[in-house]
Amino acid sequence: MNPSSATVSPLRQRMLDDMRMRNLAPKTQSAYIRAVRSLAGFLRRPPDTASAEDLRQFQLHLVDGGTSAVSLNATLTGLKFFFDVTLERRDALAKVQPVPTPRKLPVVLSREEVSRLIAAAPGVKYQTALSVAYGAGLRVSEIVRLRVADIDSQRMTLRVEQGKGRKDRYAMLPPLLLQRLRCWWTAAKAQGGIRADGWLFPGRDPMLPMSTRQLNRVVHEAADRAGIAKRVAMHTLRHSFATHLLEQKVDIRIIQVLLGHKKLETTSMYAQVATEVLREVISPIETLPPQ
Repeated sequence: MNPSSATVSPLRQRMLDDMRMRNLAPKTQSAYIRAVRSLAGFLRRPPDTASAEDLRQFQLHLVDGGTSAVSLNATLTGLKFFFDVTLERRDALAKVQPVPTPRKLPVVLSREEVSRLIAAAPGVKYQTALSVAYGAGLRVSEIVRLRVADIDSQRMTLRVEQGKGRKDRYAMLPPLLLQRLRCWWTAAKAQGGIRADGWLFPGRDPMLPMSTRQLNRVVHEAADRAGIAKRVAMHTLRHSFATHLLEQKVDIRIIQVLLGHKKLETTSMYAQVATEVLREVISPIETLPPQ
């Protein structure tokens, strides 16, 4: 089940068409195809011949092989599309069940660590990109897709086009971040590496945006230089943005909008890592009468 194969079977083509009809994202399509290909490899025969018991044995095979809960559930999601939509066999997955995934608290940096991390990034381009991640709470995929025209200094907003879930939204643009963006614009313009109608953070080819892989590599290197022992990724800056806002008493529903979260429960996890908020809570033991 590889969409890049020179020859495509009628079954594979039907699944590709089903996904294209629903305008699924390319990464989602690849993940679904990979799931069906994995099933076919296990069965050693066409995947549409699988019975409910075959699918149960396939899930046990994944569990016994040490497949993570996230990967296992992603595989089952792809198979569900294949059997429910392409084959119209909605009863096929009756004997398989998604598994609960452990929910881990995000790593959060202190304000002092954020400052050191940004300063340790190599050059104004990467320092500015990291500043956007923390100052506006953007995902790394949203940062690399920003265009110069997305900066609205009149309304002090950043326009995020087609973020996660293919949704547009506006992010905040604090004055200090605007100042850093202007410094980056001046430096890049002098070198001829940026265009007014182009990407805010272009790659080596100015016609293409910087890659997420490149930015993730930079943040790891910056964390090492800054002497930060925590496991740091680009998303850590987004987590820190949300947590620090909550500690500043910003309403969690506003934080939800700024982050572009669909559900409030996703945003609420930051209440568990906002240590300054936790320290302000008075334990009931403090109100007990003296013994």
